[in-house]
Amino acid sequence: MHLRTDLAVEARELAGEHLAGVDYQTYRQCGMEISRLTVRTERAGQLLGKEQGTYVTVELPSLTDRFSDTDERLTVIGKEIRRLLPVNGLLLVAGLGNSAMTPDALGPQTAAKVLATRHISGEIARAAGLDRLRPVAVMATGVTGQTGIETGEYILSVARRIRPTAVIAVDALASRRPERLGRTLQISDAGISPGAGVGNHRAAINRETLGVPVISIGVPTVVDVRTLALDLLRSDFQQDTIDTLLPAQHPLLVIPNEIDLLIERASRLIAFSLNAAMQDQFELKELVELM
Repeated sequence: MHLRTDLAVEARELAGEHLAGVDYQTYRQCGMEISRLTVRTERAGQLLGKEQGTYVTVELPSLTDRFSDTDERLTVIGKEIRRLLPVNGLLLVAGLGNSAMTPDALGPQTAAKVLATRHISGEIARAAGLDRLRPVAVMATGVTGQTGIETGEYILSVARRIRPTAVIAVDALASRRPERLGRTLQISDAGISPGAGVGNHRAAINRETLGVPVISIGVPTVVDVRTLALDLLRSDFQQDTIDTLLPAQHPLLVIPNEIDLLIERASRLIAFSLNAAMQDQFELKELVELM
């Protein structure tokens, strides 16, 4: 019985909470529950259905609730992102997804809010007091149906040209539980499979394919209906009954009715936290003014 989820904490729930080769820690800060799951062995990765690496999960109040641009939670999340980043060098932020499909628009909307600084240098930067800015390049990849280019190919070509020390990929995710939609943020150094959140998996984007570390950041925006049925009704329904009612070749998705607001708030949360993580020589208030 396959339950579809992109969240490592949910994969752990399904595989068992005392899995060998997996380290798991949790703590609370600023009203958020933060967990750090590390997949240390190939065997553990196979059982979880996850690549080896670190997965940080932040559970917080619904992102449809308003938060300020200088909310302390942004700084806390920024510190979690910074743990996974190289100390120095150019960073490439890639917003993955389809801006014309709201549940898949998290990446493009985040990219539009990230502070691009690669072009700010030399005397202009010194005169403006911005010589402490870390160089950051930002791109929105679109999807293959729009560009005719695989997302991984697009990012690889840009990475080869500008040579970042790491790539940060932002994309929508899928959860197995509706209550996690818009309430969960996942950060990982294990890379990403574009389109995972809306059921359109493409080639993986990770250290092996790009040659540099790939940090993925995402928020679940959808639940697969088949997964929801299997999860809730498996004690009462036979597998073949669910297969008949919800054939796998015709996937359906559950989307919150406030998805527009959720995507706007989630993209702000990620972008502002990213800015705080990448530009740690500046206070968040200063970064908001630059934006």
